[in-house]
Amino acid sequence: MEHIKIFDKTFKPYIRHDEIMEAIDKVAEKINNDFRNSSETPVILCVLNGSIVFTAELMQRLDFQCQLASIKLKSYSGTQSTGCVQTAMGLTCDVKGRTVIVVEDIVDTGGTIVKLDSILKEAGAARIKICTLLFKPDSYDKDIAIDYVAKEIPNAFIVGFGLDYDELGRGLKDIYVIDEE
Repeated sequence: MEHIKIFDKTFKPYIRHDEIMEAIDKVAEKINNDFRNSSETPVILCVLNGSIVFTAELMQRLDFQCQLASIKLKSYSGTQSTGCVQTAMGLTCDVKGRTVIVVEDIVDTGGTIVKLDSILKEAGAARIKICTLLFKPDSYDKDIAIDYVAKEIPNAFIVGFGLDYDELGRGLKDIYVIDEE
């Protein structure tokens, strides 16, 4: 793994692909344990665009029936959260009376999670579970529980495996962190 450059920023290797796959295996097993013997068919809600890669990998590991849906929210500009979460595309299925497993690429401040919780409750979801590939516990200050965490990371800006810097870098199979040096 080498350093990469996107626009004006240089990123260094941070989490290797095999380490990401291992983390997804572990989080999928936790979800399977919770839903394997359930009679319900939960909705897997992919939060676009960042969660596409993680959602695809996760779903291949789930051993229960589930329905895939998506929603698109936007809260970042460059490397900073704007603090304002906007809905770019609404829910693609009816969640009334259903369990929804929200699949996020990363949870940091939690603004997106609060917005999703509100949208899903308003749409009548019976139960909401939050699953994230990456979690920044030092940044998160909300009351909503994060049910499934694949990997905890410190508060740093990262790209790759679905995560972007101004829409670039999502296709990298490894995760890179901004190189401050």
